[in-house]
Amino acid sequence: MDDAGREGRFEVVQGFPRPGRLVEHAYWELHIAASGTPEQVRALGDLRRLPRPWDPSTCSHPDLRLEVWLWLDAVVTWINHEYTWDPSGLIPECWVEHPHLVHDLAVLADQRRRAGMANTSDALEDWHRYALPAFSDRLRERVKSHCDSGHQPWPSAGRHVRHSSDVHRRRRVAAFRRDAAPAQSSVWAPGDRLRLVDGDLVDLETGEVTGPE
Repeated sequence: MDDAGREGRFEVVQGFPRPGRLVEHAYWELHIAASGTPEQVRALGDLRRLPRPWDPSTCSHPDLRLEVWLWLDAVVTWINHEYTWDPSGLIPECWVEHPHLVHDLAVLADQRRRAGMANTSDALEDWHRYALPAFSDRLRERVKSHCDSGHQPWPSAGRHVRHSSDVHRRRRVAAFRRDAAPAQSSVWAPGDRLRLVDGDLVDLETGEVTGPE
């Protein structure tokens, strides 16, 4: 059948989206790092700095990073079409605005890619049996119905702001320092204070952090 005959042909299933050239190159370097010759491995430099597409934050080059996002978007479209029947199970179109979904999807896509390259169906069976259902369960638990009618602001934004505020951060740091202090300094009299490295004072009885006196 020629190309003209293939146009508009009905496909029972669609193939898993292939990543772009830069993403494929990143995977190739990781393959060399795992199974290349000593000379090939040395040529890669610091292996800890190799980009890992399953962890998008490690893909710092702008072109590579864009390819990762475009590939993940294609994977989301593919999963929604090939594996989702009930609307409640759809990955929302605003997935990129949900960091928890981004982290999950990057790993899910990587595992499906590797399963599709295996010489047996075992890895793909595991992906069907464990990886995809586990992701779907986490998706329903975390997103619920918040974005059914469009992306909604982060419900936990207020609590995150409080958690990240300077006063609460300093209280946690004070607790960390008390815990990490030498054993002999763990005994104190009421009202004793410990001076922090940054000059702030901590009341060891109450945990209160105050500025320098």
